[in-house]
Amino acid sequence: MKLVKNVSLALASAGFMVLAATAEAKAINLTYENSIGSPGFGPGELFVPQGVAQSNADGNVYVSNGRGFDPSPGGAGFLPNVGNRVDVFSPDGTYLKAIGTGVQGKGAGIDEPGDLKFDPISGNLYVADVFNSEIDVYNPQNGEFVTSFGSFSGQGPGDIFFGPGGIDFDKEGNLHVTDFSADEVKVYGRDGSLVKTYGSLGTEPGQFDGPAGLAISQNTGNIYINDQFNNRIQVLDSEENFLYAFGTEGTEPGQFNEPIGIDVDEFDNIYVADSQNNRVQVFDKDGNFLTVFGEPVENPGPPAPGELPFSTNPADLEPGKFNWSGGLSYNDGKVFVGDFFTGRVQVLNVEGRDAAKKVPEPTTLLGLGVFALGAAATKLKKNKQSA
Repeated sequence: MKLVKNVSLALASAGFMVLAATAEAKAINLTYENSIGSPGFGPGELFVPQGVAQSNADGNVYVSNGRGFDPSPGGAGFLPNVGNRVDVFSPDGTYLKAIGTGVQGKGAGIDEPGDLKFDPISGNLYVADVFNSEIDVYNPQNGEFVTSFGSFSGQGPGDIFFGPGGIDFDKEGNLHVTDFSADEVKVYGRDGSLVKTYGSLGTEPGQFDGPAGLAISQNTGNIYINDQFNNRIQVLDSEENFLYAFGTEGTEPGQFNEPIGIDVDEFDNIYVADSQNNRVQVFDKDGNFLTVFGEPVENPGPPAPGELPFSTNPADLEPGKFNWSGGLSYNDGKVFVGDFFTGRVQVLNVEGRDAAKKVPEPTTLLGLGVFALGAAATKLKKNKQSA
């Protein structure tokens, strides 16, 4: 697992291309609204929140709450029966209930919930069950388990996270799921049967190295995929044909350090949880950089062995500070960001999202946003980190 210390978020201060991007940044602005949840293991407390989704039916916010951990000397380590549920909060952050319980093995139960999506047809809640390598389906109203389906590649040599990653529905109601270890996307039909797969390991267009978050535009059907270890976003059309990609490895605007969560708004602006850079970046529908929000806590990164992820420094819970921005979703002018190692979800307001289309594009695209091949292909699978 990578440890990243003292991530620099300094913006470049010179150069035409960066200045052009800064002009576009005025079109969209992210501001902190509130946090949901707090670190811990009790009701309404979160341990490594990953997926997050807001229901259009009742406005409640559903948060994946990962495995608990016993750090005491001689303790049991990870505890499948602690956490491993979806916690439900009202829009103002009041804890309401939990869905699911920790069970290792196929079928009813969750072992490390990841991305969440609501089926636009049935209204059911779909959960990427990472360590059980399946998709679990629940009735969000009564919390009852409905079914599970899918089969993913499981843990590869040295992999820490594996199985299903990002999930989203296309216009036909098929579910697209990134298979993190297999470096491909699986598509499941309404009956849970595998329809097709696309993608393979590599750095070429349409190839992936650790595909993570996935979002599908309800306007165009375009598919947006966080190509995590290639440090780029790939955009495919509704037939899975490659359209374009943007991003390179780094800390400057438009660069990434293992992006995980992704979503698009009603104007096809693109929101990316740039995990190890501890921030959220926003791009227009063509991949041009618009704005960035967030800064790292004092010592960002995963906890040392035997330590809880929760910081004892109150400053680390200040608004706008992240310790690995992970799962991300957009809904009705708000962005919900799972803050992995501080046990909370930060809710951001999106201002001016409709203005992005009115801002003239620069004559020279942001240099960081071009499609890049390169050294990312040499990264070892054992260094993979996803959610």
